[in-house]
Amino acid sequence: MITKKKTETYALGQHISMSAHKARRVIDQIRGRSYEETLMILELMPYRACYSIFKLVYSAAANASYNMGSDETNLIISKAEVNEGTTVKKLKPRARGRSFPIKRPTCHITIGVKDISLDEYEDEFMTRINESVYNKSRGGIWGKK
Repeated sequence: MITKKKTETYALGQHISMSAHKARRVIDQIRGRSYEETLMILELMPYRACYSIFKLVYSAAANASYNMGSDETNLIISKAEVNEGTTVKKLKPRARGRSFPIKRPTCHITIGVKDISLDEYEDEFMTRINESVYNKSRGGIWGKK
């Protein structure tokens, strides 16, 4: 039985107090880039969302090095998504007994990092299995005439 190795690890930040639209503006810049390049981009961008995303990327890399023994130079950002969270609703008192609603949006950010060195090894292993099993000259499964 062949089992697929897990090559992705995730870090999840929930109830971060900023709108999902503002966080997506930063997430779209880092999706698919290497880990070191991502940290450099996040340090130099002038948005408030960068700090929270920087901590999540750093946490995802720490998860990958602890759980899979990955080196940080081989990591890429494979999955980066932002979902809307709950909206905190408050009432601000105004003049003449009226109230004004205040809505504070939150978001959930998921960062997934993938180790490309493990992925290459797994692809090489699978191609060797496919060549040996399905090769007609060796009389594999499909070797019937």
